[in-house]
Amino acid sequence: MRWKEQLLTLTPYQPGKSIESVKKQYNLDKIVKLASNENPFGCSGKALSALQLNNQSMPIYPDGYATNLRDSLAEFLQVESEELIFGNGSDNLIQIISRSLLHPGASTVMAAPTFSQYKHNAVIEGAIIKEVPLKNGEHDLDEMQKAIDELTNVVWLCSPNNPTGTYIPEKHLIAFLEKVPPHILVVLDEAYFEYVVADDYYESISLTRKFPNLIVLRTFSKIYGLASLRVGYGVANPAIIKALEPAREPFNVNSFGQSAVIAAIEDQEFVQDCKEKNREGLELFYQFCEQHQLEFYPSQTNFILIDFKVDGDKVFQYLLERGYIVRSGKALGFPTSVRFTVGSAEQNEGVLKVLSEFLASNKQEQLNGK
Repeated sequence: MRWKEQLLTLTPYQPGKSIESVKKQYNLDKIVKLASNENPFGCSGKALSALQLNNQSMPIYPDGYATNLRDSLAEFLQVESEELIFGNGSDNLIQIISRSLLHPGASTVMAAPTFSQYKHNAVIEGAIIKEVPLKNGEHDLDEMQKAIDELTNVVWLCSPNNPTGTYIPEKHLIAFLEKVPPHILVVLDEAYFEYVVADDYYESISLTRKFPNLIVLRTFSKIYGLASLRVGYGVANPAIIKALEPAREPFNVNSFGQSAVIAAIEDQEFVQDCKEKNREGLELFYQFCEQHQLEFYPSQTNFILIDFKVDGDKVFQYLLERGYIVRSGKALGFPTSVRFTVGSAEQNEGVLKVLSEFLASNKQEQLNGK
């Protein structure tokens, strides 16, 4: 078969290990998953009730225009319905954008390391990929601007960035957007937007009015706790939405996801509670790092990247065998680091206790010359 050559160079997205597989492999009764930045507090009770009361007929396709969801979200965000596009998670929107604008002969600019799906989709489309190294864990916007040329069609900004948890301050973002030619689409991926507490974070929705070449991506998979239902959305100038819509596959947001999200939007008390508990959890990780003199990036998300100055896979394996699934930094571009999702208070205390044991064990190994 005559496959695209670039497909043969790619590996599928590798999700974190499943709870059941780890239980079976290591004969463990209890597993704590802190690898995929899911919400440890679940989802809103209102969303669960909406699912239980959902009277959608299984054989009937979902509303392909997501009418009720569109109206509810437009009202919540104070935007027009024509400024919204929906995806099967924001990953699907990344795919739609790439399919629409990237091709052999077109270039795309992104930070490195950042969310893997920007590059993955660009490779599939055969585009020229320009990766600009992070500077102190943050987007180097000056160098990214220099990387833009006459072939550039898309620039990707992940803020807060995955896997570092850092963000782009408002004045830096606006200064960058002012320099990007208006025919180039700037994608501002805000999957972790709801977790941000920084005072100088920007109001991205209003920026889409000032910069008509900007699209903002968000998801209901993170703080809303609806990852299994796969609902993401984009906000942009109606002209951008209209151009992207033909590349969106029909019925890409399922009926149950649409119902649950409408209810979840109405429960902002749940969102705020999760945000506050997340900050409390992050503080525990910060204290642990300071106590053990470990380097880390202050995070505006529900995860933290910690540098252990040893092979990240070694830390990952030690935790895995003791029932904690985390994410080795080796696959994320930080080979001596590990990324931890911030869990519940009990989960955080548990994983930090095991990490203390690892550090003591590793120190003893070094003393023994191993």
